[in-house]
Amino acid sequence: MTHAADTPTYSLVIHGGAGTITPDKLTPELEAEIRGDLKHALEAGQKVLASGGKAVDAVTAVITVLENSPHFNAGRGAVFTAEGKNEMDAAIMDGKTLNAGAVAGVTHVKNPILLARAVMEKSPHVMLAGPGAEQFADEQGIERADDKYFYTDYRWHQLQEAKRLHMGAVMDHTGNIEYKFGTVGAVARDMHGNLAAGTSTGGMTNKAHGRIGDSPIIGAGTYADNKSCAVSGTGQGEFFIRATVARSICALIEYKGMSLQAAADQVVMKQLVEMGGEGGIIAVDKDGNMTQTFNTPGMFRGMVGSGVPEKVDIYKD
Repeated sequence: MTHAADTPTYSLVIHGGAGTITPDKLTPELEAEIRGDLKHALEAGQKVLASGGKAVDAVTAVITVLENSPHFNAGRGAVFTAEGKNEMDAAIMDGKTLNAGAVAGVTHVKNPILLARAVMEKSPHVMLAGPGAEQFADEQGIERADDKYFYTDYRWHQLQEAKRLHMGAVMDHTGNIEYKFGTVGAVARDMHGNLAAGTSTGGMTNKAHGRIGDSPIIGAGTYADNKSCAVSGTGQGEFFIRATVARSICALIEYKGMSLQAAADQVVMKQLVEMGGEGGIIAVDKDGNMTQTFNTPGMFRGMVGSGVPEKVDIYKD
């Protein structure tokens, strides 16, 4: 766990998915591209925070960059459903107000995180799904994209491989069926002491039409409260939903007085493992402490803060 300097400080942690990510799974070229995208996203969020901007703006900036990259399972790089479609979910939460916005099962929204934020700020609701969310996107002038924008050969071949092997719904995997969960997310504490969390995902390759994971579910894959912490998760969504992972970590801090790292370890390294769930989380607490905790071989991740140099990692230390 990393602690930021004395106030006023900012902290930013990002992720691009967790899973069976080991050096032999990535070519040097691909690894360099992924690290570059993570660095670009981290810098976009830091720019907001270092100038005194809001945590929610930093989170939005980070996730927009990651959604625009084909290397992560969100936005442009989203995986395909069993029907050969892209169905994306996203959520954002403001720790100061506990306002939240989420979208589920959207198919033609270029940046689902922007639509989730519009739901939070421009509607009386927390979550909109499917055609209703798409309609709201049009009403709000949120940019759309056609099927060709979301198509990548890599993701299409993943779907064909999953079907060929009769695997059912699987997490984002490479050709040799090693899993990685490419969900993206960000958590931030701004100089005003406010927290925010956001998450965006394409879900699971070959998933059933209409399947929703933990990312857009407030308290499961995304949660922020100034009283405790901000959390974004990545992993096997069904387990994160059942364990209410994000909210549980915050609750352990708020009600039991646990440290951020102890709370993260309790949920991710103990409870999830005992349930058979794989994945990880990023989090920042009200004091600016940061953590990147995962029970998988790797997690695409980065962090930066006041007095904390920019750092991007992929594999376990």
